[in-house]
Amino acid sequence: MTATGKLIEYLDGGKFLCAYVVGAQAKRLHLINQNSREMNLPLSRVVHCSEKTHSIEASREELTRQLMDTATTRKKLMEKIHLQEIWELTSDEPTQKFSPAFLAELSFGKDADDDIVAAFLRSVFEDRLYFKYKENRIIAHSPEQIEQLQKQREKEARIRKLIEQGAEFLKQIDTFPKKNHPKNATCDECLHVIRDFYISGSESKHAELARKILKAGGFNRPHDPFHLLVKAGLWDSNENIPLLRNDLPVVFPLLGIQQAEMLLQQGSEKLFQDPARKDFTNLRPMTIDGPTTLDFDDALSIEEQDGNFLVGVHISDVAHYVQPEDPLFLEAMQRGTSIYFPEGQIPMLPRHLSQGICSLIQGEIRATISFMILLSPEAEVLRVRISPSIIKVARRLTYDEADTMINTDKELIILNDLRRKLRNRRLDAGALLLPFPDVNIHIHDGSKVQISLADTDTPSRTLVSEMMILANTEAARYVADRMAPGLFRAQKPPKKRIVHGLDNDLFLNSKQRKMLARGELLTSAQPHSGLGVAQYTTITSPIRRLLDLVMQHQIHSLVRREELRFTEEMCKDFTSVIGRTLSKANSVRQQRHRYWLLKYLEARQGAPLNALVLDCGPKRTFLLLTDILLNVDLPTPSRNRPEPGSRVTIKVSRADALDNTLRLEW
Repeated sequence: MTATGKLIEYLDGGKFLCAYVVGAQAKRLHLINQNSREMNLPLSRVVHCSEKTHSIEASREELTRQLMDTATTRKKLMEKIHLQEIWELTSDEPTQKFSPAFLAELSFGKDADDDIVAAFLRSVFEDRLYFKYKENRIIAHSPEQIEQLQKQREKEARIRKLIEQGAEFLKQIDTFPKKNHPKNATCDECLHVIRDFYISGSESKHAELARKILKAGGFNRPHDPFHLLVKAGLWDSNENIPLLRNDLPVVFPLLGIQQAEMLLQQGSEKLFQDPARKDFTNLRPMTIDGPTTLDFDDALSIEEQDGNFLVGVHISDVAHYVQPEDPLFLEAMQRGTSIYFPEGQIPMLPRHLSQGICSLIQGEIRATISFMILLSPEAEVLRVRISPSIIKVARRLTYDEADTMINTDKELIILNDLRRKLRNRRLDAGALLLPFPDVNIHIHDGSKVQISLADTDTPSRTLVSEMMILANTEAARYVADRMAPGLFRAQKPPKKRIVHGLDNDLFLNSKQRKMLARGELLTSAQPHSGLGVAQYTTITSPIRRLLDLVMQHQIHSLVRREELRFTEEMCKDFTSVIGRTLSKANSVRQQRHRYWLLKYLEARQGAPLNALVLDCGPKRTFLLLTDILLNVDLPTPSRNRPEPGSRVTIKVSRADALDNTLRLEW
């Protein structure tokens, strides 16, 4: 038991303190330390206890002075201790555990008194490279342990340097953002660390280091890393953060680019040498798309045959160029779909293909899969023939151009008449149209946002959509009738039906949308309630959807009477891949869409906004901002509660696109 009058040393906050024992119990000591503080200390915290017993009858001031003198003496003795030399002397010893007194005597070459032993212990705690202290014994490290500890020290020193220099570098960037700051490995690493931290947060492997650098630089706000990276020139002021956080592929791998470049070199001669490929270059198909479209994947033709109408839906034959074992197909599986943002797009396939050899460009020979569908004057399907084909687009029309010509152009007149009858047939089968305007976001000068709504229910748009639904329905029927597995879209009936026929009411359509059953992706055909068809797939957008490309391959094998390209098990795997990639892509697209809507609202804080009341509960009222079609909610007012379906005016009190926050007021 440590007795009264002993001079002990203990660690407090990493520092050694000397103290006299003025009272002792079994496991606790009552002390006066060198700072003149009286305290209780667990016995387990004592590092060294003197052999000598001291008188503690003097005044507290005198005892404190004695302890301070002892601490000074021991600190000076530490200067004479060379732990490496002592470690080398002990390396040949049979044991690696030593008493502190033994090693202290080796160090000084004489009997060790209390001060010498305590000084040696202090040295071991200060430099833990060669020895460690455990249960009143000194344990010598092995050469391997020393090597590891040296590496750890070097790493810690490098991190300290990175924190110090990185913080200073960030301050310079923040103060002089447009200046060309000198770059070196430390600066580059600092920017990498805070970039990774901003994207991944606490999940970043650099999170702790990033926090220390930012704290040392005085950057404590959540979005400080973002603004620093913008000032450093690494990010745009409207950088797509959801895209970075989801780690979606943006650049195509070298093998994929090489394959795309090789495909570009292929001529059209081989297409005509394929006996299974029909030559439809005598037809005059047209494309109808938006004015800025560059990837044309479908074209339409129409011919009258004995009072009936032969509709040709010609789809770019991407499967001819991209085989399942190819690098580009594997890349398409990683992406799942093309993603469209207001500021640009991330294509599923390289632009060599999507805007080049696979795009149905006016006047160019192109490989296609043609659905030649014979319709009666009442738009009943009389016959369907599907075949690989070759076409040359004769006309490129925009939606606006087609709308102006739809009552005067002979081909468009017939197609439009069939469009109405096909749509009515689907409505009679229970289809829900639920048209919603398109929200077109235009970015000017990098950050100025202009928003316009475009009607999706125009004659030309619905003409194209009806013909695509027709082709997709017949593709699903073709695969299902042959008992082949595929990728089929299905949807159960809605939980409740409140819209019937051609209802174009924004309020009712919004409510009905919330009552729809979730769509499913299956390997066998099932009805699709929303479209009013008995079976459905998609094959009409193979340039931008993996699902369509997969179904193209499956139809190719059936049409050519070859072994099925994909088995049931493979199709099940595709449903998992497509479900995962689409979920991630849609999430990124929706977050980015919301970002630009909030950016638009940032410039309109305090301005009135038109809103449609969708629902009014006791606590929250749910609304739709009708000028930008953004769903929002507000606390329900205690008086004059708005009626669902009514129009109200609200205003923005605060909008922050980067922070994804929106506060509204009545």
